[in-house]
Amino acid sequence: MKIILLSGGSGKRLWPLSNEIRSKTFLKLLPAPDGGRESMLQRVCRQLDAAGLLSSTSIVTHFSQFEIVRSQVGEKIPVLAEPHKRGTFTAIGLASRYLHTQGISPDEIVCFMPADPFVDAAFFEKVASLPSVLAQSGARMALIGTKPSFPSTQYGYIVPASAQDREAAPYLSVAEFAEKPDEQGASALLSRGALWNSGVFAFANSFMLEVLASRGLPDDYGQLLGLYDKLPELSFDEEVVEKTKPIVVLPYDGRWDDLGNWQALAPHLEGRAVGPGEVSDDSADTHIVNELSSPVHVIGVSGIIVAASPDGILVASKAGSSRIKQINPGKRRAPMYEEYRWGTVTVLDRVPPTGDANAGTEVVIRRITLLPGKSFPYRAHGSAKKSWTLLSGSGQMILDGRITRVKTGDVLHLEPAAGYALLADTTGPVELIEIEFGPESAKPAPAAPSLSWEEAVLLCRNDREPDPGKG
Repeated sequence: MKIILLSGGSGKRLWPLSNEIRSKTFLKLLPAPDGGRESMLQRVCRQLDAAGLLSSTSIVTHFSQFEIVRSQVGEKIPVLAEPHKRGTFTAIGLASRYLHTQGISPDEIVCFMPADPFVDAAFFEKVASLPSVLAQSGARMALIGTKPSFPSTQYGYIVPASAQDREAAPYLSVAEFAEKPDEQGASALLSRGALWNSGVFAFANSFMLEVLASRGLPDDYGQLLGLYDKLPELSFDEEVVEKTKPIVVLPYDGRWDDLGNWQALAPHLEGRAVGPGEVSDDSADTHIVNELSSPVHVIGVSGIIVAASPDGILVASKAGSSRIKQINPGKRRAPMYEEYRWGTVTVLDRVPPTGDANAGTEVVIRRITLLPGKSFPYRAHGSAKKSWTLLSGSGQMILDGRITRVKTGDVLHLEPAAGYALLADTTGPVELIEIEFGPESAKPAPAAPSLSWEEAVLLCRNDREPDPGKG
C-alpha cells in the first residue's frame, strides 16, 4: 500500500503563528519524544515510521509550502508540489497520476489522509489494515471513521447502514454522508451510530485512474501539471466519495483530535508558556505562545490565549479564538517568517517609502539563519540593493562570479542583479542581518531560476576560463 499525505491550509486558524506559507501543519509546538518540539507533520511522519509505513509515503503540497515540507521531513520522502491550489480532488488525482508514472501497479492500494491528525499509534494500525478490509469487503473504497465523543458541529459524519451486525466484521457498510450538521442534527446522527469522517480514503489506484479518464484528464503526470491553472477547485468528498458505491468504513475508537484552533491546541502544549513569558497562578486555563524575543506576562486573566509572532499578536478568549478566521486583515502582507530546507528568514522591520529624495524606496530588515552545511540557491536578486552583516558563523560566498571566504563581522554589499550564493560551514549555522533597499522589497519574490551550490561553483569556473578561440 502507498500512503499519500495531503498537506496544505491557508494559515488562518492559528494566526499569528500560522500564515499562508507556514500553516498549522508546520508549527513546531507539540512535545517530541527527544524533549524538543515537533510539528503535526513531523509527528505523523514519526508515527508512520513506527508503524512501518513511512517508506511507502509521499506528500502532496502547494509549491509555496514545498520548502518548509522539505525542511521538516528531509529528502527521503517524495514531495509533489501543486502549482495552484485546486482542492482535494485535483491533489488526489495528481498523486494517482504520479504513482502511475512511477510504474506502480493499478491494483496497488493507495491511502490518502491529512498530514496533521492528532491520533494514537492505534490509528495507524487501522490504516495498515485497509488493504485487507478492501479485499474482504469487495468495496470500491474504504474509509476510517472515528467514534464521536460528543455531538460536534465541526466535523462531517459517515452514517453506516442500519441493518448489519457490527460484531460480525471489523468494517461497516456506508449508507450516506452528512456535512457539519447543527447540534440537533449531530445528536440525531449519533443516535444512528454515525462516525466522524477522519478524511482517510483507500482504494486501488485503478479506481482513481478511471475517474480521471472519465473526465478527459491527461494520462501523463506532466501534462496534468501543465493544465493546473485551468482546472476548477473541487472537493474529493463531493466529486467522488459521496457518489461511489459500495463503500465501507473501519471504526476507530481512540484519540483523534483536530488541532485546528487555539482552544483545541492549547491542552497539548508543553507548559502554560511556550517561549519568553509567564502565566500567573491565578490565571486559570490561560496559555502563552511567544515567538518574539520580548517576554509576555499574563496576570489575573483566565481562559485566554496570547499568541505572538513576527506576523502579529493575538489576545483572545479560547472560546472565541476561532473567530480569527472571520477577521479581515485588510491589505495582505507578505509573511514575516518563512522556513526553508536551508534555514529561516524573519522580517524584523519594514520602513515604508518616504516623501524625500528616496521616495518609492522601501527598506526591509531581515534576520536570516543558514543551517550548517546548507546554502542559498544561487540567483540574481533583482532591482533592490542589499547589504549583509554576518552576526555569527563562517562559510563561502559566491558574488559576481567570485568565490571568497566570509566570517563573523564581515559586511557584504549586493548590487542589483548581482548573482550570489552563501554556503555555511558544517561547524555551525550562519546568522546574518540583511538590509534591502528597493521598490519591490515588500512584494513576494517571483519564482526565479536558481542553481545549487555545486552548479554555481561550476558556473563560476566556466566563466573564468579563457576562450580558446581568442588570442
